[in-house]
Amino acid sequence: MIATLKLSLRNLLRYRRRSLLTGLLITLGTVALLLFVSTASTFTSLMVGSITDSMLGHLQIHRKGYTSAIDNLPLNLNLGAGALGKVEKILQDEPAIVAWSSRVKIGAMFSNYAETTSIRLNGVEPAREDATVPALRQRILEGGRDGALLGRNEVLIPQLVAKGMKVKIGDSVVLVVTNASGSVNARNFTVRGILESVTGPGGRDGYIHIADARELLRMDKPEAMEIAIRLKDFRQLDAVAARLTARLNSEVLNKDDKPVSELHLWSDLSPFATIVKMVALMSTFIRIMLISIVLVSVMNVMLMAVYERIREIGTLAAIGTPPRRIMGLFLGEGLLLGLGGALAGIALSYVLVALFHYYPINFTYGRNELSLVPELASMEVLLVLLLALLVSAIASLQPAWRAASMDPIKALRHV
Repeated sequence: MIATLKLSLRNLLRYRRRSLLTGLLITLGTVALLLFVSTASTFTSLMVGSITDSMLGHLQIHRKGYTSAIDNLPLNLNLGAGALGKVEKILQDEPAIVAWSSRVKIGAMFSNYAETTSIRLNGVEPAREDATVPALRQRILEGGRDGALLGRNEVLIPQLVAKGMKVKIGDSVVLVVTNASGSVNARNFTVRGILESVTGPGGRDGYIHIADARELLRMDKPEAMEIAIRLKDFRQLDAVAARLTARLNSEVLNKDDKPVSELHLWSDLSPFATIVKMVALMSTFIRIMLISIVLVSVMNVMLMAVYERIREIGTLAAIGTPPRRIMGLFLGEGLLLGLGGALAGIALSYVLVALFHYYPINFTYGRNELSLVPELASMEVLLVLLLALLVSAIASLQPAWRAASMDPIKALRHV
């Protein structure tokens, strides 16, 4: 095997320019694939982190049917006190969860005593909300970011509402709410802060204390419309979701022994999940491009090698070289081309990624300055290397088979 590879390498070096150009094509394809995949992966991680850390959390639990009507913020699809207690017990038992926050979501009328507009509100427990979506504070444009997120009788309002209603920090406003039974309740609140509006569900919501929200809705018992969950490790998302779903479906039941709640991943609730899928699809197309480059390049070189060395192949066959040995020579050449080009591409990719650490790609998302620093995943590098070797071997098969099956007499007569 080693002797065959040595002969293959010597044959490649006999045609250095051709081998170099082919290897260079494979190298460029490898670099393009690795840089795109690493950059796309880092970008999606940044954006997903921004969305989950500032609004959604990694997972959410609702009563069945709530999300299908979430735009209307229904008040008759709450998790009742009993169900809420059972859900919280399940969350306490899950070691992969670092924090969760119960929310009461309300559609309300917002008044500055002169004008009125509609607003969506989240009633939250400030400390729990802070732990579950720690980047929420970073969305505060005006108002203190220190201390408690908000207190009783205080409200955080989206920038859109603040500008439209000409409301400033410290102003007194009125929130008017209609509860599930149809009765109207109103209370005065002080504007604690103004939030940056961002894309996605919840991006234009205001926030009040959960106790104030329950009082506005005249809830006698602690209920919630939504429970946002934050995990210790985002990579465990699917595994944790499966465990929680199994327990919720078996332990949180109604009188008919049917599940009361349902669990959703962040991707079920955010339109950005579609962009993530598109980026993954583009990565697939780039992989196909690499396969095409390697396949065409190696096959072209090997076909030319067979054509130019017909008499040499005939001589090898005439002196008794087995067909499998001849086939192995050409397969070895193709594998060495793929291996050399892929290794050079991987090395160059690591160099370029190291440069990105010193000169990161900076862009603005809302008010936040984000730095895009690609990282090469070991599994992705290994996959690219194996892909290059596999495609090189496949591309070499037909030329190698052609060389191995030549008639020695005809080959020796070839001019």
